[in-house]
Amino acid sequence: MSSIADNLKEVRSGIRLAAEDAGRDPDEIILVAVSKVFSRSAVEEALAAGQRVFGENRVQEAEEKYTPPIPGVELHMVGHLQSNKAKTAAGLFDRIHSIDSLKTARRLDRHLAEAGRIMKALVQINLGHEPQKSGIDEEETASFIRALAGLPNLEVDGLMVLPPFFDDPDRARPYFRKLREMRESLNDRDLGGVVLRHLSMGMTADYREAIAEGATMIRIGTAIFGVRPHRV
Repeated sequence: MSSIADNLKEVRSGIRLAAEDAGRDPDEIILVAVSKVFSRSAVEEALAAGQRVFGENRVQEAEEKYTPPIPGVELHMVGHLQSNKAKTAAGLFDRIHSIDSLKTARRLDRHLAEAGRIMKALVQINLGHEPQKSGIDEEETASFIRALAGLPNLEVDGLMVLPPFFDDPDRARPYFRKLREMRESLNDRDLGGVVLRHLSMGMTADYREAIAEGATMIRIGTAIFGVRPHRV
């Protein structure tokens, strides 16, 4: 069985090759190691291998795992954020990938102000129009971002997508391409001072395709930590 350090080395090599094939600089791409379900010791093992950015899907699990904080870790929330978890999230995470509710964003902004913090965030778009997934509709994106621009402690700087699952990762490429095109189009509009830099897209099965279409953040769990164990 490969170690987490070996897995990270392989993923980084894959990122580099995918970026070079796309004529991109590998340093433009941020690897988010999604530690969902895995232990604090697994995070520490990845940290020892040079990984700095980690992602969690659930606030409660992240709070348990990263309390006390692990020095050197930048923690991202990559799952859906419920409004009743905004206070905890405001003190725990460095970035949210999944803003899709003005109510939650306003609550998060208020708690960030109380904590004296400014947090970077991404807006999640549901390009597949899947009812079981979070995210706003494409048509609402500009007006939603303009509303978020008025929140002084939440700094929106990108978009996130979780496309439908396909056995063939190439079928996800149109969704990644669409998100990149959305970013380009939105950046040509008045968004209240917001500039969209980041695209969070691509996971273990399709990160190479996401990089080819312009991903700046990829969210990798299985390829780093292995197959997720069942929750107890």
